[in-house]
Amino acid sequence: MWIGRRIGVLMGGLSSERDVSLASGDAVAKALTERGHEVVKIFVDHDLDLVLRAERVEVAFLALHGRYGEDGCVQGLLEMMGIPYTGSTVLASALAMDKLKTKELLRQHNLPTPAHYVYRRGHGNAVEQHRSFGFPAVVKPRAEGSSLGVSRVADEDELVEAIERAANFDDDVLVERYIEGVEMHVAVLRGQALGAIEVASRGAIYDYAARRGHGTVTLVIPPRLSPERLRGVLTVAERAAAALETDGLVEVDLILSSRGNEFVLEVDTLPQLSAQGLMAKVAFAAGLDFATLVDEVLAGASLHIGGAQGRGRLRRHERDRVVPTQRVEHPEHH
Repeated sequence: MWIGRRIGVLMGGLSSERDVSLASGDAVAKALTERGHEVVKIFVDHDLDLVLRAERVEVAFLALHGRYGEDGCVQGLLEMMGIPYTGSTVLASALAMDKLKTKELLRQHNLPTPAHYVYRRGHGNAVEQHRSFGFPAVVKPRAEGSSLGVSRVADEDELVEAIERAANFDDDVLVERYIEGVEMHVAVLRGQALGAIEVASRGAIYDYAARRGHGTVTLVIPPRLSPERLRGVLTVAERAAAALETDGLVEVDLILSSRGNEFVLEVDTLPQLSAQGLMAKVAFAAGLDFATLVDEVLAGASLHIGGAQGRGRLRRHERDRVVPTQRVEHPEHH
């Protein structure tokens, strides 16, 4: 699949998640090279179109994160240039990056997500707007990834401070009801859930610091759930990915409450890809080593706009869902 084509691994970018993207790009480029592909690393900046032409890139593997990378901007450029790319469409990428629009679509598809409201910087008093919403709550930028600017707040003073921090990333700040429960991350590959991983952090939430290894994180795979509950979690994740019409490898984050309810938090259309990342661990438990996972993502590269469903699209191969039966605990970060 795509053997003989020049694969450009797009990495770096213009967002605050540049370092995460560089790590993903290095891991992806190494894996693709090991699989026999002709690979060139493309460090994304404002001259991306010129670099793509100069490097004669025929297929783009997106290892980008955050703004201008997973929000539809680069996807639109690639569509215009006629270069097949991995991941979701322009529209699905933009919708998933926008946490408010994600929530609206989830609710339209009868998928549970925590109650919320939006505060816009400079528009009224934050404490007044919060009113009877209650505590604890979670504050996050409307359109940012890797849990950047995310805080759990327990009172009005913390609320004001958290909104100020989140507003450094986005003028619109999302305030959510905090759900006490177990955090799950599901890997969905071309619409099929590969499995889930349970994340337990000593912090109040699995924020950017925890994701980058600051603090203790315990990863449990498969999650400590009954087979029936796990199947339910995977089904909800598949429905969430489908609601946004995503493609490629998708990470769906959920919270499972003690009352037995699943709440969808976010849908990440370009999750971190590294041999020690969450998605790689889930895939490995499902029988896919990292290089194979990367090759599977590449196999779905396509153009989505235009005739014949986009030039370069390959036939999709349905994969039976694999639910691992052996539990492995990983007392480490990803």
